[in-house]
This record gives sequence, C-alpha cells and structure tokens, in this order.
Amino acid sequence: MYKNISAVLFPVVTILLIGSLVWGNQVKEERDAIAVNAENQYQRAFHDLSFHVDRIHTELGNTLAVNSTSQGMQRKGLMNVWRLTSEAQSDVNQLPLAMLPFDKTEEFLTRISNFSFKAGVRDLTKEPLSEKELQTLKTLYKNSGEIAKDLQTVQNSVIANNLRWLDVDTALAKQNAQADSTIVDGFKTVNKKVEEYPELDWGPSVSSMYQQRSVNMLSGVPMTKEDITRKALKFADAGNNANCQITENGKGTDWESYTAKVQAPEGKTISMDFTRKGGLLTSYSDERQVGAKKVPVDEALNKAGQFLENKGYRNMKAVSADPFDNLVNFSFVREQDGVLIYPEKITVRSALDNGEVIGFQASDFVYEHKDNREIPKPKISLDEARKQLNKDFEEVYNRKAIIKNDQAEDVLCYEIGGKINGSQYRLYINADTGLEESVEVLKDAQAGIS
Repeated sequence: MYKNISAVLFPVVTILLIGSLVWGNQVKEERDAIAVNAENQYQRAFHDLSFHVDRIHTELGNTLAVNSTSQGMQRKGLMNVWRLTSEAQSDVNQLPLAMLPFDKTEEFLTRISNFSFKAGVRDLTKEPLSEKELQTLKTLYKNSGEIAKDLQTVQNSVIANNLRWLDVDTALAKQNAQADSTIVDGFKTVNKKVEEYPELDWGPSVSSMYQQRSVNMLSGVPMTKEDITRKALKFADAGNNANCQITENGKGTDWESYTAKVQAPEGKTISMDFTRKGGLLTSYSDERQVGAKKVPVDEALNKAGQFLENKGYRNMKAVSADPFDNLVNFSFVREQDGVLIYPEKITVRSALDNGEVIGFQASDFVYEHKDNREIPKPKISLDEARKQLNKDFEEVYNRKAIIKNDQAEDVLCYEIGGKINGSQYRLYINADTGLEESVEVLKDAQAGIS
C-alpha cells in the first residue's frame, strides 16, 4: 500500500519541487532585471546631472563673455542656461536622494532657472541686463563651476570604484553606516557648500516668487478671541447667543490667525479665518451639503455679487466663472475709476442647487487692498495699444486694468478681449510701453463675463 502511495506522490513532489525551483529562478531573474534597469537609470541620471551642471557653467561663461550690447547672444545664452537647468532638475528628480540633504542645491538650481528665464524672455534691447544682474551672473558662473567640479570628483570615484547607486539607496533606507559613503559624502559636500554661499540679489522678478505674505504686512491692532467672536457672529448673521468656537493658529509666528466656527440658527456650521492683526477675514466656508444642480450660473453670479455687496465689499466686478458639477467658482476684482484692479481679487464659490454663496477666499484682497489706490495715467492711447494685436484678432471689448507683471509690480494695461483661431482670449497691453504683458485663454463660461 505504502509502495503504491509513494509511487504516486514521489513524481508529484518531484514535479512540484522542480516547478518551485524554476519559478524561484524566474522570479530572481525578473528581480535582477529590474535591479539592472534601476541601476542603469540612476547611473544615467547621475552622469547626465554632472554633464548638465558643467554645461550650465559653460553657458554662463559664454553669456558673460559677449559684449554687453550683444543682447541677442545674451538672450540665447540665458535661455540655454534655463533649458540646461531644467534638465539638471529632471536628473535630480530621477536619483534616490529623498534621504540625502540636497535641498539647498535643488533650490539653487531652481533660482538659476527662474533668473535666467525671467531675464531671457524680456526685451533686452529696451531693458538690458543691469549691473546687479551681471554681477549675479558672475557669481553664478563661479558657484556653478565649483559645483560642477565637486560632482565630477564624485563621478570619477563612481567610475573608478564601480560604485552602485542601488547600494547607496539600500544603505540609506537601512541607515547602514558601514556602506561605502563616497556618493553620500559627495552630495553632502555639494549641498553644504551651496548652503554657505552668500544670498544673491536675484532681482525683484525672482525674489517676488519666494516672498512670503505675513501679518506684519497688515495695518491695524492685534485682535483678541472676543474681538474675533463678535466679527464672526456678525458676518454669519448669527445672534450674540449663537455658539462660536475660536481656535488660534500659528501663535508666535508671522502667520498668526484665528479660525472661527459658528453654529448658525438654521443648524449649519460656518467656518471663517481671520488675521490676528487687524481681524481681517481671509476665508469663509458654509459646510452644508450641496444638492443637485437646479439654477443657472447667471443666477448664482447675481447672488454672489449681492453677497459681496451686503458684506461690505464694494465695487467688485466678476471677471471669470468656472463651473464644475453642482458648484461654480467666480473671480471678482475691485473696480476703481473704471479700472479693474486684478491684485485685489476675491474668489467666491456658489452652490447651484439654490445659487447661494457657500464660501470665498479673500487672501489676495486682504494683502493687496489699498483705499483710494493711485491710478496712473496711460502714456499711450488705446489705438496705439491695438497696434500690438495680431491682424486676425477680432476685438470684442476693451477696458483698463492693473495687473502684476513678472517683477511683481503693479502695471496699468489695456485689457483687450477677443477671438482668434476659434478661441477667446484676453490680452494685456502695457499702457506705458505698448508691450504685451500677459495673455489669457478663456473658457466658455469665462468668455461670457466681460
């Protein structure tokens, strides 16, 4: 009997054993193939990074070498720097550096990219590189040369010692101090050196991108919890006996604020954020459930405008609408003396079940609002501004507007809306220089608001 069972089981077990060995070998081969592909990708990204940083150094040198009147060559060099920096950033993103301190170098590359792009796209014949910008380029040339040299040192070690990025990745994940640290130490050295570089004058166009808003920019006195409670109950149209919970945010920092939650008489909860300094409302949210869409966007727009008017936001004009599902977002900007002031913007969210406002965001308005803002006089006429339009552009409307330019400065423009190539656009022509400051394509819903 046992002989019969053995005769049956033995070949079955043998087949299973052989199958498991084959399967295990196949899994190992697949894992090895994945590891090889990953290592190849890491090696390629690392060597490309070293090459691109060296090319950035070369292009910065080329830009500095040409005559200051050769704006065409300067622009070409700056755009090459921007392109190469973007490629270097892509290389960094492909390396397993999540556990390595390389943030300062990444930030440095980002700022070089922004600086070269902002300087390269402008009309250098009318606004040539300033002495400060040329000095910044010289410093970037020196610094990028040092970084390129350090990366090449690591690269030579990787090649000479046949180092593997996968070993570094595994060691970092396991915090293995015994693993070869050539690559790790090399990248730490680069990052430490960049961190010690003195802060450069990147110019207003780049610095503005990193400028943080804080309550210190605001006027007014600090508010107490009691002050915010009164403001919240009034804005929510709730009685003084309504429940209002106040939470302090960012105490002791430059972003001190309060969050107020009010239980409205109808049983719904309204949440509001206020700045501590001045007690200015930055956001509002009605947390009710929104039902199915029943009212048109136009009706919701009218109610949104009336809501802002009732809450003390005067002279606000809708400039865009973005409907989605049963909600719609409207952008309102303040109008003064017939000029739209885009920096003073409020975004309103309305529910399309009944058209009522269920929230808004007013941070831009809070930080940019100026009472009786000084509106400059245009130096060119509307007809002169129209000379910049494409001959196929079909104008629908025009108006004056203040927008932020690339240097984060307020500029007066002629806003000209119209159609070309089957789409609708808004063009912003600088009312001083006649140059195009910005262009914006409009969605169907936005095109109806002008």
